[in-house]
Amino acid sequence: MMSMTGKRRRASAKGAIVMAATIAASGSAFAQQIVVQGNSRIDAETVRSYVVGVSPEEGRRNLIASGMFSDVRVAHNGGRIIVSVRENNTINRVFFEGNKKVEKATLEGIVESKARGPYSQATVNSDLERIREVYRRAGRGLAKVSVRTVDLPNGRVDVVYAIDEGDKTGVKEIRFVGNQVYSDGRLKDLMTLSEMNLLSFVKTSDVYDPDRLANDLDLIRRYYLKNGYADFRVASADSRFDDAAGGWIITITVEEGQQYRVGAVSVDSRIPGVDGTVLRDELRTGVGDVYNAEDVEKTLTGVTTSVARSGHPFAQVRPTGERDRATGTVALGYIVEDGPKVYIERINVRGNTRTRDYVVRRELDLTEGDAYNRVLVDRAERRLNGLGFFKKVRFSNEPGSAPDRVIVNIDVEDQPTGSFSVAGGYSTADGIIGEVSVSESNFLGRGQYVRLAGTAGQYTRGVDFSFTEPYFLGYRLAAGFDVFNKYSDQTRYSRYVTDVVGGQLRLGLPITEEFGITLRYSIYNTDLKIPNTIKRPYNDCSFPIPGYTKTYDPGTILNGRNVGGLAQYPNCAYDGEASIALKEAVGSTLTSLAGVTLAYSTLDNLQLPRNGFYGEIKPEYAGLGGDSKFFRVTGEARYYKELYEDVVGFVKFQGGHVSPTEGNSLRVTDQFFLGPSLVRGFAPNGIGPRDVGSGDARSNAIGGTTYVGASVEVQFPIWGLPRDLGLKGAVFADAGTLFGYKGRRAFDVNGDGFINGTAPGGACNFNALTVGVEPECVNVRDKATIRSSVGASILWNSPLGPIRFDYAYALTKDEGQKVFGADGTYFGKVGKDQTQAFRFSGGSRF
Repeated sequence: MMSMTGKRRRASAKGAIVMAATIAASGSAFAQQIVVQGNSRIDAETVRSYVVGVSPEEGRRNLIASGMFSDVRVAHNGGRIIVSVRENNTINRVFFEGNKKVEKATLEGIVESKARGPYSQATVNSDLERIREVYRRAGRGLAKVSVRTVDLPNGRVDVVYAIDEGDKTGVKEIRFVGNQVYSDGRLKDLMTLSEMNLLSFVKTSDVYDPDRLANDLDLIRRYYLKNGYADFRVASADSRFDDAAGGWIITITVEEGQQYRVGAVSVDSRIPGVDGTVLRDELRTGVGDVYNAEDVEKTLTGVTTSVARSGHPFAQVRPTGERDRATGTVALGYIVEDGPKVYIERINVRGNTRTRDYVVRRELDLTEGDAYNRVLVDRAERRLNGLGFFKKVRFSNEPGSAPDRVIVNIDVEDQPTGSFSVAGGYSTADGIIGEVSVSESNFLGRGQYVRLAGTAGQYTRGVDFSFTEPYFLGYRLAAGFDVFNKYSDQTRYSRYVTDVVGGQLRLGLPITEEFGITLRYSIYNTDLKIPNTIKRPYNDCSFPIPGYTKTYDPGTILNGRNVGGLAQYPNCAYDGEASIALKEAVGSTLTSLAGVTLAYSTLDNLQLPRNGFYGEIKPEYAGLGGDSKFFRVTGEARYYKELYEDVVGFVKFQGGHVSPTEGNSLRVTDQFFLGPSLVRGFAPNGIGPRDVGSGDARSNAIGGTTYVGASVEVQFPIWGLPRDLGLKGAVFADAGTLFGYKGRRAFDVNGDGFINGTAPGGACNFNALTVGVEPECVNVRDKATIRSSVGASILWNSPLGPIRFDYAYALTKDEGQKVFGADGTYFGKVGKDQTQAFRFSGGSRF
């Protein structure tokens, strides 16, 4: 027998079923029998709309889910449905207090509690966790977030999130497990994430970001595969926030495997008419080479492109690799075969809120209607990731409208690409200098690069504007222009100042991934002036300064001569007089110059290279109008080799030559003026031809037409210092020379037809040290002496910018020539090289 309790349950269930059926059958008419209680702001019809046509329990759930009520009860009383509700308060406004590191707009975007929406404690609790997560990602993992409400009339409340941001909590430690080949320090150098240190107050790379970590793991993987470790894999990456340490602890476990070399390489063409031996020209991998996954990718792209051009757009190139662990070799094969005839029906670009569609599409070598090729799609994905415009790039496929059609989806996530920076620093050449710049690498979402910068310092100031369109006229040509103005004070090393105003047009043509050509046209006006004031009387022989005389005390020795007791000594040539060659260059010179840069690079890293070669040659012609008429060519070659882990050696060769055209003489400002950029240990303008006829021969460099130089340097980490501080040491040796003055040597300043200072036959034998007045000829000391030096450096790749300090000792130099008076008195040496043992350069960006 069934118990009475069971009977009652069955009766209750039947009643609920009957009630639900009655509600469903009655529809809107029955809605009038639903009684709503407890509502004040929300009208009864709105409440009934959630209950009509459903069971009482489902109606209750619907009302709770609406977010308008904190409590809902639905009961059956006779022929009526009683719905009792407790309304949620309505949010009037949402406030944030204490947020300084995270903007208000960011917080408003992530919280779900909104003004004019219903107040829900569950939603507020979720908002608290979302805010904490934002702060964790911003490097403030110990931030405390609380909430309070402020009651207002008519059931309204203000929601206030109070935030105590706390101190910065970045990545405290990055640990590696299982690495034997490369040290922890080397692997950390590959990562964009870094550990916290003394410079954490200015850097942001130590803020934990899971997306950045995922990208770093891929960089590590690619580095191992590039260096022959074909079995490498990241076994795990664990990130946890350690409250005691006050930051993130990241543990990365790797399995390196062994290094492989290429044992054999083959190309197997299975397409009639396609000769595999011809395709071997596209191979980037050779027998005996260390296995390099990047070279395999480049080979796939090259072979695929070559086969497609031969009339086989559906061809597929498939790599194979047979590892022989016993010999440590891998046999590489490239199989060329016909693939399925699949066409691209459509390419969808999704998620780009700022970047224009065509900026994404132009990185593809495929378009709608083309044959689908996986190798070319992979290359497009690598290109898009390399732009720096997107935080994420992901390619996926889906079936098209027919079996031979495919839809390619490109999902991207835009990231900020603009920057405002303030830079400052000091160098021995420019003194204290500051720079303010604004740049945007994805201008208006068009992929264009724009930069405006202004500099000001002790001895230089200027402004420049640059614009680059990376796809000129729809082709992969980087076209751009520069407009600039630069003032430079050279009076510490020469006796003039310049003000240059001009512009440049550029067109870059990438021939291969390693080789490129850049065409240039520049036009600029150089205004050269020689200061002539009491503090800087560098032109007072030609233009005496009224009332300016100088009295020397008895016994004063000046340039080896006793001038004491002469009340008004003719000192114009003794207190810093510019060379007559410089004086003739005073004024404006318009230069119209066309040139080309041929550059070849296999560097593994453009900023901090460890291995590879870089070379460039730059021929230039000035004479397309303007005042300057010359042909100039300069070149440079650098080779880097990692001698040991983190110990990098490189050799550098450089040279240049300039010669006049159309039978002209070179203007002094068109020649080369060199110093520490050629041989460290020498002052700016410290080597090369000099005018020794001037009383200021110490400073009067007049430039040369030919230079050659070589440098050897070894850079190494400084023992005992944390690697992530970015400090390194270096030792170096430099050698080079500058010679070949080709400017004018005689100037009839007085207009009397006689060149003051010339000897019979026209040679200039004038020396102001023995005469004390200004010559009208240039007495040139031009020796091709090899200058050399050795030294040591400290390099700091700091968050404030690169900083370098060099100390160099000159081994060989031009010692100058001895000067004697008419009576045989020895006055000393003139025209000797000017040395500078210490050289400091640096900058900051914050």
